[in-house]
Amino acid sequence: MATTTPPAAPRVTARGPGRVNLIGEHTDYNGGLALPFAIDRGVTAVAERSDGDRVEVTAEDVGETDAFPLADPGRADGWRAFVRGTVAELTRAGYELPGARLSFSGDVPQGSGLSSSAALEAALCLALLGLAGAEEPDRVELARLCSRVENDWVGAETGLLDQLASLLGAEGHALWIDFATLGIERVPLDLRGWQLVTLDSGAEHSHAGSGYNERRAECRAAAEALGVEHLSTADPHAVERLPDPGRRRARHVLSENARVDATVEALRTGDLERVGRLLDESHASLRDDYEASVPEVEATVERLKDAGAAGARMMGGGFGGAVLGLLRPGAGLPAGAVAVAPGPPARRL
Repeated sequence: MATTTPPAAPRVTARGPGRVNLIGEHTDYNGGLALPFAIDRGVTAVAERSDGDRVEVTAEDVGETDAFPLADPGRADGWRAFVRGTVAELTRAGYELPGARLSFSGDVPQGSGLSSSAALEAALCLALLGLAGAEEPDRVELARLCSRVENDWVGAETGLLDQLASLLGAEGHALWIDFATLGIERVPLDLRGWQLVTLDSGAEHSHAGSGYNERRAECRAAAEALGVEHLSTADPHAVERLPDPGRRRARHVLSENARVDATVEALRTGDLERVGRLLDESHASLRDDYEASVPEVEATVERLKDAGAAGARMMGGGFGGAVLGLLRPGAGLPAGAVAVAPGPPARRL
């Protein structure tokens, strides 16, 4: 999805959407399958050209600022790591960025599991590339660049799911992604009167500070023990001979891959009750085999089920964040729940 950019502009505004992952959790970095979609909530970034070779940044939502030289952004923590890493990775990729004043704000709650970080990265990249008058790269490659920001600058060993969903999403569709090949197909998300909602558990999660990196290390060790590059290609019988926790981590990956394809088939046939059951199965696997849940998440799942959800599961990296529920037609939204639907990809405004 490569596009071109108009000549360098003095001011560029870009929007990066958050994402909801319908199903396929912790499979991206294991060479597996997932089914995410971009949502209409996200982060808006504004880039203005300035004299000199510095970048000045304002995070409007928290009223904080940062400033650093283009040639050497240096290291920082929190939101500053995302901005500095994005500038550094664009420069490393060969883009000649001008001095700039950046500001950003968003309506994706941080730590909710809706991927505010990928939304920020996508918005910053598109705004800065527009400011430089640079041709936009292939969006899969841009997703890789954003992932390097997470991995190398923030310290979160995320895969490509969030960035691909934000950059390649499509209104009315989810994305079936095969992370072994980066094959991507659009899947119509026709809910036929049913409704997807998210409900914040109240437990904030952070990829860099939660058990996320630990789970990645456990998966890496299991793959090495099995002699495969990715757990998604492991033999199920060999998996069951692994010692725990590798056995349970690998078992989740294999069963979750199967649930992704089963969900696509259920959507195509309009079997939304089956989609709900698959969400429940995904949550049970994430809770029991992947051990990525916390009490607040379990209570939130029960709230959604009590409100009439056909299925509900934790979303994102786990250890907190939002829970996704599928409500039957006519069911009322529980207090605090937000309806979500596929929206457009990251774009300049």
